[in-house]
Amino acid sequence: MQTRLRHPSWIKTRPRGGDHYRQLKQVLGEFKLHTVCDEAKCPNIGECWAHGAATVILMGDVCTRRCHFCAVGKGKPAPLDPTEPENVADAVVKLGLDYVVLTSVDRDDMPDQGANHFAATVEAIHRRRPQCHIEALIPDFRHDGLARMVATPLTVLAHNVETVPRLYKPVRPGSVYERSLRVLSQAKELCAGLLTKSGLMLGLGETNDEVLAVAADLRAHGCDILTLGQYLRPTERELPVERYVPPEEFAELKTAAEKLGFRHVESAPLVRSSYHAWRHIQ
Repeated sequence: MQTRLRHPSWIKTRPRGGDHYRQLKQVLGEFKLHTVCDEAKCPNIGECWAHGAATVILMGDVCTRRCHFCAVGKGKPAPLDPTEPENVADAVVKLGLDYVVLTSVDRDDMPDQGANHFAATVEAIHRRRPQCHIEALIPDFRHDGLARMVATPLTVLAHNVETVPRLYKPVRPGSVYERSLRVLSQAKELCAGLLTKSGLMLGLGETNDEVLAVAADLRAHGCDILTLGQYLRPTERELPVERYVPPEEFAELKTAAEKLGFRHVESAPLVRSSYHAWRHIQ
């Protein structure tokens, strides 16, 4: 059995609590919504919820894929809730949000992988609160589903490559690196003015040269925004951390990635795809 590495001194998270945190938790519960913050055990939940920011996870809390880094439940999902798009819009209005991030479980059990349901949620939010910027962190939708998504009033379309190609089999079984790159390039082809975004977790055994090679691939496929953060093992069931990348290395990777021409690079140990997402478009 591999010894679990202890968190280094630079991994510090904010405790949960405060008025905004309690309000957000109450509203999300009222509309029976799931968040990736809770389901994936995000370390930033205390900070983000205290600022009134959360990432809503659509289409249930059970995923059809078995990624070995993720704590979201795996198995056979329940049928979609047809009231969810309007419930999410109600929550956004009640909270007065000006920026919201939506994501979802993978729904490979559905012909469109859930793209129409996802798109309907974006449209419901825009209809009810048109000033709200919407970011969608999507699965690797096939072309028709992707076309449906980019036809919505999105500000940012995000799709994470998560790790370097060499580690896809142990980290992301069922996903394909080249397919993820195509999602980003096809989104640009379908809507040239749409901002696109992707991210990687570090500390799973990749090298910095591999990370920068992926960054170069992302830029070659039109990606505008890059996030780099430390992988933290959610529970004992997921992959162990191979290495804690120190803050100075994240800073060096940020500088190197910026030279590739990204509009914005967010790179630090506790960065996640939606961490400080509202800053990424400024």
